[in-house]
Amino acid sequence: MPGPSELRRVSARLGAIAESATLAVDAKAKALKAQGQNVIGFGAGEPDFPTPANIVEAAVRAAQDPKNHRYTPAAGLPELREAIAAKTLRDSNYAVTADQVLVTNGGKHAVYVAFCAMCDPGDEVILPAPYWTTYPEAIELAGGKPVILDTDESTDFKVTVAQLDAALTHRTKALVFVSPSNPTGSVYTPEETKAIGEWAVRNKVWVLTDEIYEHLTFGGHTFASMPALVPELAGQCLVLNGVAKTYAMTGWRVGWMIGPKDVMKAAVNFQSHTTSNVANVSQMAALAAVSGDLTAVTEMRSAFERRGQRMWKMLNSIPGVTCMEPQGAFYCYPNFSNLLDRDIRGKRAASTLELADLLLSEAQVAIVPGEAFGSPGFARLSFALGDDDLAEGVQRIIDLVS
Repeated sequence: MPGPSELRRVSARLGAIAESATLAVDAKAKALKAQGQNVIGFGAGEPDFPTPANIVEAAVRAAQDPKNHRYTPAAGLPELREAIAAKTLRDSNYAVTADQVLVTNGGKHAVYVAFCAMCDPGDEVILPAPYWTTYPEAIELAGGKPVILDTDESTDFKVTVAQLDAALTHRTKALVFVSPSNPTGSVYTPEETKAIGEWAVRNKVWVLTDEIYEHLTFGGHTFASMPALVPELAGQCLVLNGVAKTYAMTGWRVGWMIGPKDVMKAAVNFQSHTTSNVANVSQMAALAAVSGDLTAVTEMRSAFERRGQRMWKMLNSIPGVTCMEPQGAFYCYPNFSNLLDRDIRGKRAASTLELADLLLSEAQVAIVPGEAFGSPGFARLSFALGDDDLAEGVQRIIDLVS
C-alpha cells in the first residue's frame, strides 16, 4: 500500500476547479477594509439594498412556525413551486406547471444541477464569452466540454446565429444563453432571442437560459424569455432563475430550475442526494417575494439605471477607454486594453489581471479582470453600490491612469 506521502490529497476533478474570481475579489476587498483601508469594491454582483421588509417579515413568521423546523420535499415547498410557476407566466409569458419546477440552493446550484442533468462525458456546451465565471467550471464538473465563442463590442457582446452554425458539431449538446448578461450588461432583442431559439430547435440543441436579471433592463431594452417566444423549444430548454438579484436576496440562497418533467424528475433525484430541501425559512421568504408586487423592484431598477449611466459616462471620459452603455443587469464592462503597458505611478500592468492588482494597491479600488470572464483586456465593474462610493471609486481610477 502507498504511504501517507503518496496519497493524493485532492481529487483531480476538484483540484482543477478555479476559485470564483468575483467572490475572491470581494473577499480581498473586504479583508483590506477590515484592516482599516478605505477600499471601494466594484466586484460583488449583489444589490446594495436591503431585502424588502415584507419579505423579511414573512421569514420571521416562518422561523416561529415549528413546521418549518423539519425536512420538507427535496424539490421545494409545494406552495413555492406553484408560486414560481405563476410568476413565470406573469413575468415571462411562459406557462409551466409546479412539477416542472425545482427549488435550488441559490441560482449557482441550479446551474450545476442543470449541467448534471444535461451532460454526459464529452458532450459539448456552447458558451459565448464573456461568460459568468462559474459556467465553464460547472460544465466541466458535470463532464461536459465548454466550447467558447468570443464576442466583442461590435455586436454588443452578443453571439450570432452564424457563429453558432460554425461551432455546431455532432457532439454539441447545449447552448448557454444569458440575457440580460453578466458580465457585459447586454440585452438581446426579442428578435435576436427568437432567432437563436429557432436555431436550437432546428439543430436539436438544448438551451440553458439564465433569466436571473430579467427585471433589470434599462432604456428601450426589454427582457424576452426564449421558450415563450419559441414554444417548440420547451421540450429542450432549462430556465434558471432566482430571487437574488430582483429582490436583493443574495444571502437567502433560493434559486430554481424549470424544464421538461422527465429532466426535472432526474434533477430532483440528484438534489435529494446532495442537499435535500432548501432552508424552509428562505423558501417562505421567497414565496413572499415571488407572490408580491414589483414595487421595490421598480425602485431598485431606477437607482441602478441612474448609477449605470453615471459610471458609463465617467469610464468613457478616460482617454483610451471605451465602454458600452449598460442595457441591463448592473454592470459596466469597459475595454481597458489601452491602459496596459503604460506607466502608472512608475508601474506597468501587462494584463488586466495585473491592472486589477495595481488599482487595488494604488487606488484602493477593486474590480474583476476580464480574464475571469474569458475576455482579457476588459473588466467588470458593478454599479450595485451607493452613488457616492461609485463616483469616488471611478474618480480614483481616472486620477490614477490619466
